[in-house]
Amino acid sequence: MNEIDDEDLVLPAWPAGADPSTAPRLAAARRHGGAPTDPAQGTGGNDGADGTTRAGPSGRTACVLDVPQADGTRLHWLDSPQARGWIAASQSVTPAAFAGVFRAALAAGFTGADAAMLASVPDASPQGLPPGSVLPRLSWGEAPLFVARAARPVRADRPLGLYGLVDSAERMREALDAGLRTVQLRLKTPAQPAAHWPDRLRGEIAACVALARDAGAELFINDHWREAAALGAPGVHLGQEDLLAMDELSRAALVASGIGLGISSHSLWELCRARALAPRYIACGPVWPTVTKDMPWRPQGLDNLAWWCRWAGASVVAIGGILSPGQAADCIRAGADGVCVVRALGDAPRQAVPAFQAVLDTARRDARHAGADAPTSSWPHPMLPAA
Repeated sequence: MNEIDDEDLVLPAWPAGADPSTAPRLAAARRHGGAPTDPAQGTGGNDGADGTTRAGPSGRTACVLDVPQADGTRLHWLDSPQARGWIAASQSVTPAAFAGVFRAALAAGFTGADAAMLASVPDASPQGLPPGSVLPRLSWGEAPLFVARAARPVRADRPLGLYGLVDSAERMREALDAGLRTVQLRLKTPAQPAAHWPDRLRGEIAACVALARDAGAELFINDHWREAAALGAPGVHLGQEDLLAMDELSRAALVASGIGLGISSHSLWELCRARALAPRYIACGPVWPTVTKDMPWRPQGLDNLAWWCRWAGASVVAIGGILSPGQAADCIRAGADGVCVVRALGDAPRQAVPAFQAVLDTARRDARHAGADAPTSSWPHPMLPAA
């Protein structure tokens, strides 16, 4: 292919017969200003002795298109300031088409990683994605780990609905008694855990598993996936940072455990990266401004939430700044399968939950979910402020 190389994007040529494992090194060298190299010979003279790249326009994005894999598929390798990984796209795109959509997305305010996700969709344009399009999937590391959705059964007897966060088994008992049937136990490890902390953690998880089983509820454990899997929890919720902090073997073990996954997402590249693991749900947030967490992301708003619901290819949970039943109903009308509330449950779940449940039931009956032949939607708005 003809190479593309400018101040924002470099699409290196991929020599026939080169080892696919060298694509990350080629992209890193070219992104940071290195000269074209033979991938089989390494990255050229721009690398230091420690393997790091010394200089160059590191704010740009490099993507090696259509790298042949051992199983006969072709993947793109992405190296950007925001994310690195293999892109599994539904179809190939030409370098010129990729570059055109990429530059249009940059001009619209997207980051390089987000722009690369949009550019990997055939015939994408600022007017929207064509009907029948499929968002790409982005790997979490250099191992091209992509989980087939058929390999992860999804509970289909009911929607996720109102989704409450609790910090103890006692609090979970109150939430279940109030009528919640989707609950997350969020019990953070102390900065300096006491000697009894592991026993307390396992005790709380085991108690919540038993409570959820008795109530027919769907339970997700935040963070502690090994303990959750060992104690029979049906699901775990992990943030992007949690998954990125794992090594390849740990991510493979997580997938092999068969536990249901809920994964946070705040941007297009995070959405596509979550898709790689065929999760039970993908959280979209913050929908509205929130003080629960300090984060750099712009609020998604109902427009981005609706876009997530249309294109995620998985159940979407709305989270962030949802304080009233009216806001929760708007999320359901946008297509969300679940609505996560943190502060809204307050100290009296028995009073708060029925009010939320009533409006969610009405909103779900009224919602007109987009079908495969629905009009295309324009791109979402960028999630990070312009640099």
